Amino acid sequence: MLHSAGLDPRAVARARPDFDEMRTEVTVGQYLDVLAQATGDTSVERAGKVARYKSAKYTVERPLLIGAALADASAEVRLAYSAYGLPLGEAFQLRDDVLGVFGDPAQTGKPAGDDLREGKRTYLVAAAMEATDEAGRALLRAGLGDADLDPAGVDRLRELISTTGALARTEQRIVTLTDAALAALVTVDLETEARQALFDLAIAATRRAD
Repeated sequence: MLHSAGLDPRAVARARPDFDEMRTEVTVGQYLDVLAQATGDTSVERAGKVARYKSAKYTVERPLLIGAALADASAEVRLAYSAYGLPLGEAFQLRDDVLGVFGDPAQTGKPAGDDLREGKRTYLVAAAMEATDEAGRALLRAGLGDADLDPAGVDRLRELISTTGALARTEQRIVTLTDAALAALVTVDLETEARQALFDLAIAATRRAD
């Protein structure tokens, strides 16, 4: 689509490096995600890195930078887009992770607790692992990746995630990341319409109804 959209070849040439970087980053993020599930790595650090490379860069930061390159935007605008896009993209992924465990299937379109059955080592799960005791970690390890986990099992893991403070910690991180993204919008001179669109995107991406 990039090459067949009828854009000025010079604009495409400017955008191609960002496209190539995005392709590499999302591949690395997907690899790290699969590796974490295979090895059982549930560290907060690894979960954050997966969220940044698999989602944040691919979903928000790089698309903005591709647009900036096509428009031949200044280095100042590119820096602001990165400062906005990276934390927002991570916050978007964290919201998706929360909905994957606590969301209403009628709203999310996915079975309740499906992320738990798939064994996803998300920031939410990593925070619970870090905060709970050995019995809690054993419960999480037993339930994560169990394709036959029943609703009662999902409820037990949800309760553990909530009572350890992992859900609250994840919600606070979403707020912190979103605030950082919005703060970046005031560092650069943008048209009012563009600034409002980016503000609306931040709210829509991080405050989706569950």
